[in-house]
Amino acid sequence: MAEDQVPVHYEDLALLETQFDEVDREILAKQYVLSAPLYAKRQEVVSKIEGFWPLVFEQSPPDVDRYITPNDANIFAKLKSLDVKRFEIPMGPEKIAGDAGDPRSIAIRFEFDENEYFSNSVLEKKFWYRRSKDGWSGLVSEPVKIDWKGEDPTNGLTNAAYAVFQERKKAGDMKKKGFAAYKKLLDLIENNNVDNTSFFAWFGYVSAGPYVSADESAQANKEYKERQDKRSKGEKVESPEPEEVEEEDMMGDDEIHPEGDELAQLIAEDVWPNAIKYFTQAQEMEDMSEMDFEDMSDEDDDEDGPIDLRALVGKGKPKTKPSSNDADEPPKKKQKK
Repeated sequence: MAEDQVPVHYEDLALLETQFDEVDREILAKQYVLSAPLYAKRQEVVSKIEGFWPLVFEQSPPDVDRYITPNDANIFAKLKSLDVKRFEIPMGPEKIAGDAGDPRSIAIRFEFDENEYFSNSVLEKKFWYRRSKDGWSGLVSEPVKIDWKGEDPTNGLTNAAYAVFQERKKAGDMKKKGFAAYKKLLDLIENNNVDNTSFFAWFGYVSAGPYVSADESAQANKEYKERQDKRSKGEKVESPEPEEVEEEDMMGDDEIHPEGDELAQLIAEDVWPNAIKYFTQAQEMEDMSEMDFEDMSDEDDDEDGPIDLRALVGKGKPKTKPSSNDADEPPKKKQKK
């Protein structure tokens, strides 16, 4: 019986994988359009709640919380609004088909009250889902310039990354090296632990690999679709061979936030949709009695202790570090090690 079985080719599996991916994209796009009115209504309601978004981030999951340093917590206390858009998707169910944009492209917009840290009232970070000519696909972004008023918690990293990107863009060469701004960025990376820097270094993120332009992605997507169409007709098609990329061109050479794409997805797919849940959990912590506070040790109340965003936005008393048994206590803003 075994010799009578029709062999399965890797092309068949690749085609199926692509078809699953297309269904996932369509579901994501439709979900975005259908839920958009609800998110708009939520924005209207939470805009009337003082400190809503700071408390959401205070209660955010550890995978997000670990990027927020004590200095960042002071800035997040000034967070007025958060918004996430899948900006390549046109609104209207009838438009979600064919050449509609990729729902995996996202824009994350932070709006801040006037503060002593930077003059920007809005910081918006956009991520485009793109495909390279050698088959790689993922999120790429452009650095955002932050106009710091005083001390820069990124130690200059974000704006140095911005300067490098602008120089490369002007030259039309996203791999250009050796110029003054590039050397300055490398010096800053060498003198700073990019795994222990401020959340705001995330605004300088570019890509997990060599940057992919819109033109390259459009051409790569066209060729990809042509290959998949041929496979669906039973034709054998060779996938493109990955280009040889020198080690220094891979992420880590001049990338200041190595996990920037992952953090973007965490905000867009966890913090944003679950904001009410996290805010409710933060409010439940307010049920802790005054006696509980008095019984806590004062040994962690020094200036190097955890930062509590509730206190910074005027919501409750500062909370000291919980014991290991306090499983329901929200993660505090600790200095990363």
